[in-house]
Amino acid sequence: MSLVETTGLCIPLKEAEKIRKYLIKNNLLRNDLKIYKDNRFVYLPVKNIPEIDNINFQVCKKKFKQYKLKPKLYKDYINVPKELRHELPTSYDIIGGIILIKLPEKLRKYKQKIGESLLKSNKNIKTICLIEPVTGEYRTRNIEIIAGEKHTNTIHKEYGLKFNVDVSKTYFSSRLSGERKRIADLVKPCETIVDMFTGVAPFSIMIAKYAHPKIVYSIDKNKDAVRFAQENIKINNVLDKVEVIHSDAKEIYKKFDLEGIKADRVIMNLPFMAYKFFPYVLKIIAANSVIHYYDILKEENIKKRISYLEKKANENKIEFTKLKVIKIKTYAPREFYICVDITAKKKIMPM
Repeated sequence: MSLVETTGLCIPLKEAEKIRKYLIKNNLLRNDLKIYKDNRFVYLPVKNIPEIDNINFQVCKKKFKQYKLKPKLYKDYINVPKELRHELPTSYDIIGGIILIKLPEKLRKYKQKIGESLLKSNKNIKTICLIEPVTGEYRTRNIEIIAGEKHTNTIHKEYGLKFNVDVSKTYFSSRLSGERKRIADLVKPCETIVDMFTGVAPFSIMIAKYAHPKIVYSIDKNKDAVRFAQENIKINNVLDKVEVIHSDAKEIYKKFDLEGIKADRVIMNLPFMAYKFFPYVLKIIAANSVIHYYDILKEENIKKRISYLEKKANENKIEFTKLKVIKIKTYAPREFYICVDITAKKKIMPM
């Protein structure tokens, strides 16, 4: 705390509480400075000297400790109609120096004001982007810069790692940082990992940096994502552990068959669409393997999706020996971003 010299009242201990309440009631007490007391007196920092009869106090100059001010919320800076304030988003994504925010239609005409208020309340942010939902296998979205610098490229940092990201060309979620570290902590030494929809390679690099895999194959169909992934493995010094492959995930089993590659662990982070690729994952796994399957589902549809995965596994003579559903975050009311940790084993068929 820094010290500020200002006018204060020196008051005997037994009179202090009564005077403090009086000052608060009359908006005379400074609430940005900390009250000080010793064995005999209380010192109250004031805006103005009050006129109080029959009270023993002295006016003094004193140095008071200054409270650390809480940062203002972006809502504190913006002026929108009262009936719309409850529509202002309570959360948004921060990726490096960029904020990504979704706005309901009612607030779209105030987007510039909202963007400017976000800049004021977030000192390290350079750009504010209005976003639409992620779509397609490339997981890209329409983005409009509504305030700040006119670019969509940034460096995001987490767990000592750096990721070069262009939010208009590639998918990246800062909210999955803890999930990426969780998966890295599960990896056993010398595992062969396949990251089926790698994006800019955050899962792959986290694993390569904080676990001891034999190798991580990072696959993506989006050429922009592949370019950033290749750059990021260099930035984070994991060139010896990560191999980036520009490929359709449905076709990768052909390459792996030719090279005799089997995956001990597969990451399937492609919500809404991952189930379509599950049969192809079953073609590349080892006799005993782990699959981390990600999806976004309503509560009542989770069991149905798991039944579908079990059906496809049985068709390929594979059984689930262990299964755990983890709700990572809420996506919408009663709809969750989940990970299903699956331990899979190939059935031994009788001779």
